[in-house]
Amino acid sequence: MMKALYCLLFLLGVTFFVGCQNNSENTMVLLDEKVSEINVSPSNGVGDMNLDISLSFKDKKSIKMFEQAIKTATKQKSDVYNLKPDYDVMVEYEGGLPTHAIHLWLGEEGEKSTLMYMVGEGETYVTSSKMTSKLRKLILSE
Repeated sequence: MMKALYCLLFLLGVTFFVGCQNNSENTMVLLDEKVSEINVSPSNGVGDMNLDISLSFKDKKSIKMFEQAIKTATKQKSDVYNLKPDYDVMVEYEGGLPTHAIHLWLGEEGEKSTLMYMVGEGETYVTSSKMTSKLRKLILSE
């Protein structure tokens, strides 16, 4: 009986561990460091980061919202790859760590948005329509 219980607990642990691993492979990630600033600029196109910053967010609430949008975006094929991104998002970290450069195709109200690392294999990640609404409010109201 105890052997069966240990076996069941082991299987549950492995399932939980594998589930967590799969989730991190299917969502975007940021460094486990404090974000100091989020910079946004109109995009010049895929593979090019526009350094002419038009918006800069340094307040904790805006940074947290961007982090949430990025970390909850799930890997999903998207047809936006041939389209020019709307924005380039630069996640700046404290301590001079390298910037995370992300392309953003901002969805319309009620639609999902698409994110893609500037450097990578071209995988696209999709936000919820609720997150698009928050991004639109933040980016378009500035």
